[in-house]
Amino acid sequence: MKLDLLAIAPHPDDVELTCGGTMLKMADAGYRTGILDLTQGETGTRGTPEIRAREAARAAKILRVKLRRNAGLPDSRLRVCDEQKAVIAEIIRELQPRTVILPYWEGRHPDHYAAATLGYEACFLAGLKNYPAAAGEPFRPFKIIYAAAYSTVKPTFAVDITRQYERRRRAILAYRSQFTPSKRARHSKIFLPLDELEDRMNFAARHYGRMIGVQYAEGFVVKEVIHIDDVVKMPVRSL
Repeated sequence: MKLDLLAIAPHPDDVELTCGGTMLKMADAGYRTGILDLTQGETGTRGTPEIRAREAARAAKILRVKLRRNAGLPDSRLRVCDEQKAVIAEIIRELQPRTVILPYWEGRHPDHYAAATLGYEACFLAGLKNYPAAAGEPFRPFKIIYAAAYSTVKPTFAVDITRQYERRRRAILAYRSQFTPSKRARHSKIFLPLDELEDRMNFAARHYGRMIGVQYAEGFVVKEVIHIDDVVKMPVRSL
């Protein structure tokens, strides 16, 4: 299956939190969308790989993606190496996405910034004809964008997800093992950002929404100049 848009993230639930509304909006527009989770989240404090796989399948239905794949790479041990790049490059060659969403290249969890570099390098290597580590015909995505999931990151552009916001929220909350902790977990002495993460992502959606004059938005960063043809009809106010 060839995809128009593929979101790559280190763990199940990362796509929902960072760009779930945009994935929904593109699916609503008729594009073929997909998610590649690099790991099963097996070292996480809550849930199990089996539970998280079921939650990811439920969330994928809400997000209306055409497929969701897990690369089976080791959780908390993502690193930029030939073996892991080859796994991703082979999937890129198979799915041939025009646009790829990657995590922002800075983050609290080492897997997140590792996934950003891994994803970029795999996209590049997938286009090399003589790259022997990955099966399939050479293919390289046209566009790579990075999900600016933190309110401290100034996005290059933002996507209005106001109409998709409630469904995005349902997709996030499909991960019951992560966002509805047990009574025992709530009394744990270990601080888990998961306990605040949904609220923080909702705050970020409102923050980016205000930037473009809508209720909710998701921000993205690109490293290249954006092409604008009509400067008279640019939508966001300057004053």
